[in-house]
Amino acid sequence: MARILLIEDDSNIAEGIVVGLKSHGMMVDWFSDARQGEMALQEDMFDAVLLDLTLPKGDGMTVLQNWRYKQLDTPVLIITARDAIANRVAGLNAGADDYLVKPFALDEVVARLQALIRRSQGRSQPEIRYGEVAYWPHNHQVSYQGQVIELTIKEVAILEQMLTHPKQIHSRASLEDKLYGWQQDIESNAIEVHIHHLRKKLGNDFILTKRGIGYYLNPAHSH
Repeated sequence: MARILLIEDDSNIAEGIVVGLKSHGMMVDWFSDARQGEMALQEDMFDAVLLDLTLPKGDGMTVLQNWRYKQLDTPVLIITARDAIANRVAGLNAGADDYLVKPFALDEVVARLQALIRRSQGRSQPEIRYGEVAYWPHNHQVSYQGQVIELTIKEVAILEQMLTHPKQIHSRASLEDKLYGWQQDIESNAIEVHIHHLRKKLGNDFILTKRGIGYYLNPAHSH
């Protein structure tokens, strides 16, 4: 489950994007002004950003430049009504990864976000494989030993995070950041419960525990 940061001051456009992205299995944190949006990326983890250029309390181009100056390399898709070629070039030169001019089709937004996330993770193929587990991010389908298996949204989100960073140890806090948006209450054992269910469906030793540190994929299953 990709986590998207949306910075857009038009509530009608933003609400439509939020509903649309959620229907495609993405989680969205929405901010309506430049200052809050800029701080959000500095304080939390996102897979990609949808950034409007015309914003209250600042300008989207400045926000983007500040992120890149601070070496925040999260993929950024600019969405704006500024249709001039010079504006597109300026945005790309400031560090944007892609550009969409309003009005746009939601399906195109989703496809471009998925492509940006895939490229940022160093993948060219639409599916991610780890041994006998295969995952297709575009429709959140998971197979194990060639058979499609049913996972909950939260289980898919944890699995996706681990598959896209297969050599990393994932702390409970980092997985909570991936699963839950701002100001959401989280049960203290929620991550442990989801990991338990994933082990039941993918094998007890598919996900290992590094006591006191976090969870990681069993390297023995990578082939």
